[in-house]
Amino acid sequence: MRSKNYFGTDGIRGLVGTLPINIDFAFKLGFATGTVFIERYGYSKNKTIVIGRDTRISGCMLQSAVVSGLLASGVNVLNASIDPMPTSSIAFLVKDLDALGGVVVSASHNPYYYNGFKFFDSSGFKLSEDIELEIEERINHNICYDGSNFGQFIFANDSEDSYINFCKKTFPGELTLSGLKIALDTANGAAYKIAPRVFQELGAEIYSIGITPNGLNINDGVGSLSTELLLKSIKENKCHLGIALDGDADRIIIIDSLGNQFNGDELLYIIIKDHMLFNKIDGVVGTHMTNYGFEFQMGKLGIPFCRSDVGDRFVSEELRKRGWLYGGENSGHLLCLGFHSTGDGIVAALQVLAAIVRSGHDISYLLKDLNMYVQKIVNIPWDSSCNWDDNSSMKEAFSFVKQKLLGRGRVLIRKSGTEPVMRLMVEAEDSCVVDHYINTIISSI
Repeated sequence: MRSKNYFGTDGIRGLVGTLPINIDFAFKLGFATGTVFIERYGYSKNKTIVIGRDTRISGCMLQSAVVSGLLASGVNVLNASIDPMPTSSIAFLVKDLDALGGVVVSASHNPYYYNGFKFFDSSGFKLSEDIELEIEERINHNICYDGSNFGQFIFANDSEDSYINFCKKTFPGELTLSGLKIALDTANGAAYKIAPRVFQELGAEIYSIGITPNGLNINDGVGSLSTELLLKSIKENKCHLGIALDGDADRIIIIDSLGNQFNGDELLYIIIKDHMLFNKIDGVVGTHMTNYGFEFQMGKLGIPFCRSDVGDRFVSEELRKRGWLYGGENSGHLLCLGFHSTGDGIVAALQVLAAIVRSGHDISYLLKDLNMYVQKIVNIPWDSSCNWDDNSSMKEAFSFVKQKLLGRGRVLIRKSGTEPVMRLMVEAEDSCVVDHYINTIISSI
C-alpha cells in the first residue's frame, strides 16, 4: 500500500496557513471527501455530511472552505451547531441522522495556531486507511463541477440537546451524581458549553474552568495536558475530583482530591472492573504505549489483551476485528463500543463516575490491585522525513537498552503522527532505571 501524504494518526493536521491547513487545500479536500463518500455510501444513505469544529480562531475559515468543497461535490452539509461541538458529537450525529459521514475541523490538544480535519465514515467510525488513500488520490484530480448538482447547506436543530441526552443515557439510570463536587476543565475548547450541562443535569455540583474561549486560548494553560489550574480548583472548592478534557473533548484525565493524576490506562481499568459486574469482557485492546502493569493485570483477571498501533483509530479497528468492546490509550482516549463508535471524553468520564458512585470508593481504592510500571515519555524534536533508526548511534543505544530491559521493562521509539517529534518511552519498575536508560538513548543522538 502506498504511503499517505496528508493523513496522519488522526486525520490531517498542521500549522494554519501552511499546506495542508489552508483554504485552497480545504476546498479540494472537501470536494474529494464528498466525491468518495457518495461513491461508497451514496446509494444507501441520505446524501448529507455532518460538520463541526472546535473553538480555534481559524475554525470558521477552514470550515467554510471545506464546506464549499463538499457542496461542490454534490453532497448536502449539515452544520451541527452555530457553536463549537465535541468531535465525538459529530460521530453520534452521523449515526443518529443516517448520514454519509462527518468532518470535524479541529487539532485536538494542540495550540490554536494548529488546526486540522478529522473524519468519520457512515457508521461513525474513523476512516480506514484505504478510504484515506482514496481521498488523497482524489485531491490530485481536476475538479469538474456539475452545475445542476450542488449540495445544500443546512443548520441542525437541537443537535446539542440530542448529544447531551445521548451522553446522559450512557450513565446508569439507577445512579445519580448528586452529592459529588467536580472541578471540570473544558480546555476553552469544543465542550465548553456541553460538558458542564451533562454533569450538572445528572446531579453533580460543577466548578468549571476553561469555559471562556476566545479563539486563541484553546489548550492554553488548561485542558488534559495542563492540569495545574484544575488542581487549584479542586483544592479551592473542596471537590471530590477533577476532570480535564482536551480541545475537542475526545480524551480525559482525572485528578483526585489529593492531587493524584490518573491516565487512560488507569481509568480504563476502573471502567472494565465496574462493567465486569454485569458484562462479560471478551477482551481489551491497548496500544504499544499501554503500561505493562495494565497488561499484567488483565492477565490476572483472565481477560485477553492485545496491542495496536498508537491512535484511537487503530484501537477501534482492532476491537471491531476481534468483536471486543473496550480499549484505549494512556493519553486518555477511551473506547466503549457498546456506547459509542469513537473515543468520547464525556462518556468515558461518566463510566468512571458510575464506578465511583456504585462502589462508594474513591479512585485510588478502585486501583488498589493495579500495579503500574514507572513509564516516562520524552518528546525528541525530529525531522519528520527521517527515520530514527537511520541514526546508527541511536539505533545501537536502543538495542542496548532493549536487551537490558528484556523481561523487566520496555523501550519504544515511534514517530508522532501529529507533531514533528519522536516519542521515546521507557518503562520499568524503578524510576532510576527509567531515567538512566532515557539518558542513555538521548545522549546517543
